[in-house]
Amino acid sequence: MATESDLVQALEKTPGPTGAPLSHAISGVNLSGGKAFVSLAGDPSRAKEWEAARLAAQEAIERIAGVERAVVTLTAERKAASPEARRPSLASLENVRFIVAVGSGKGGVGKSTTSVNLALGLAAQGWRVGLLDADIYGPSAPRLLGLTGKPEVAGQKLVPMEAHGLKAMSIGFLVNENEAMIWRGPMATQALTQMLGEVAWGELDALVVDMPPGTGDVQLTMAQQVPLAGAVIVSTPQDLALIDARRAVAMFRKVEIPVLGIIENMSYFICPRCGERSEIFAHGGARRDAEALGVPFLGEIPLEARIRETSDSGRPVVATDAQSPQAGAYLALAAKVKTLLETQSRRAPPRIFAG
Repeated sequence: MATESDLVQALEKTPGPTGAPLSHAISGVNLSGGKAFVSLAGDPSRAKEWEAARLAAQEAIERIAGVERAVVTLTAERKAASPEARRPSLASLENVRFIVAVGSGKGGVGKSTTSVNLALGLAAQGWRVGLLDADIYGPSAPRLLGLTGKPEVAGQKLVPMEAHGLKAMSIGFLVNENEAMIWRGPMATQALTQMLGEVAWGELDALVVDMPPGTGDVQLTMAQQVPLAGAVIVSTPQDLALIDARRAVAMFRKVEIPVLGIIENMSYFICPRCGERSEIFAHGGARRDAEALGVPFLGEIPLEARIRETSDSGRPVVATDAQSPQAGAYLALAAKVKTLLETQSRRAPPRIFAG
């Protein structure tokens, strides 16, 4: 059965008018029931050449097993906008007191689970809290919060969905859970800025942003164009994860965003039968890195089946089992973050709103 990745790969082997593969010109791709829909962005002054490229793309896609029909359309390639024009309209955030990014240098370290439980921990202390799932390629918030369906629209704004007292927005609310987001960096960045600027967040004490892993386009857009009050870095104890966590710290520092601290996730495991403690991924590396980098160490989150079970079921442990030791670790994290936000000497940069 064909996939959207197959469409992209076919166009990687098909040259366009500029000599570059047509995959570089993709502005949209979708595959449904054997029908492939692809849009290519081309220079309108070279219409004849791009029409030939469109036909070549259509033929290449229709040769893929499982594709019954291909529809390839052309859209005008946009000229680069000025820096001012590229700045997202952030008027929807003007009543948000603190925007906090939760980042990691790599995937698989529990960043999304930490983001959700941190947001719930802040809400448990009386704050009005929102959660923005900015992981465009791997959105987790719908599953972690147990949310289904699509957000409503009020005027020209999306209305955040709500669960466990949090307002939430995610690209996962707008696409099927099994659908791959085959987008280039600019498309992912545009989706992020729309979720920031075109959502009716209302008045919030904190908006927790679950960042994608790494230090790419989405992270730079957030760091450079959004008034972040600070960043929390999530890592596991092993050296490979810590190397990438240090890169994340370096990125936020380079763009002058305060690093609120580092948290060590999956720090240790307590056997439920014998009570023996095992340090499966090593232990203490995040604390040592925090001390070496001169940033706060925010605590340790254990590797616990209870955390995994509540996350998979859409019932986060802080919301459904607040008295448990597992929830206690997140509540302690939230308390530290809240104090840092309220007392840090460097406040968020001045808000700049376009439009």
